[in-house]
Amino acid sequence: MTDTWTVAGRTFTSRLIVGTGKYKDFEQNAAAVEASGAEIVTVAVRRVNVSDPNQPMLVDYIDPKKITYLPNTAGCFTAEEAIRTLRLAREAGGWDLVKLEVLGEAKTLYPDMRETLRATETLANEGFKPMVYCVDDPIAAKQLEEAGAVAIMPLGAPIGSGLGIQNLVTIRLIVEGANVPVLVDAGVGTASDAAVAMELGCDGVLMNTAIAEAKDPVMMARAMKLAVESGRLAYLSGRMAKRRYADPSSPLAGLI
Repeated sequence: MTDTWTVAGRTFTSRLIVGTGKYKDFEQNAAAVEASGAEIVTVAVRRVNVSDPNQPMLVDYIDPKKITYLPNTAGCFTAEEAIRTLRLAREAGGWDLVKLEVLGEAKTLYPDMRETLRATETLANEGFKPMVYCVDDPIAAKQLEEAGAVAIMPLGAPIGSGLGIQNLVTIRLIVEGANVPVLVDAGVGTASDAAVAMELGCDGVLMNTAIAEAKDPVMMARAMKLAVESGRLAYLSGRMAKRRYADPSSPLAGLI
């Protein structure tokens, strides 16, 4: 059976979402998307041209009829900024499935959860379907879900850090308590980090820098595709129990 996941009534096969920033050009970005197998790309509304035909357009390289565009609010530091940005995105492209992030300050790029929650409530009331970037806190995650988030996206580590998932316990608790998809967003550095996220039971992983800043972004995109698939299979198969002592693969009784 095909292993799919669903968010806001839309079903996808790939559990990897990739970004559209930091690539050397649109051609490289498009090649990486293809290699990743991703069906969703996230687009910073304030930074990427998706509507002005007089300038180079991302849609000329990544076809929105084949790939789902997920507008995001990168660079927004207040609920009002984020809400206004997504209203503009909806006017420009008709998007209602969106990624919300409201940052607290520029050094860590950690989310401001008070502003994030406020923006989530407003957007949900206006008919948006927000997938929400948040701290790796199971209480905050549940509050976002209750406010109308259609997906919870806890950070694994600071945005663009490549440090990998720093708190396996809280990510697992968020997964166990959620009734909407959970996707690790931020902090992935290499394929093993993506596999860990999937082994914890996450529905998917979103990444940008880990692919875009690799020496060979297209090759790394392929690696991430395989890592997400491998981690998902490991989660579904059910790992062996951890033991404090050795347990031989072959019985020791009856040896000559």
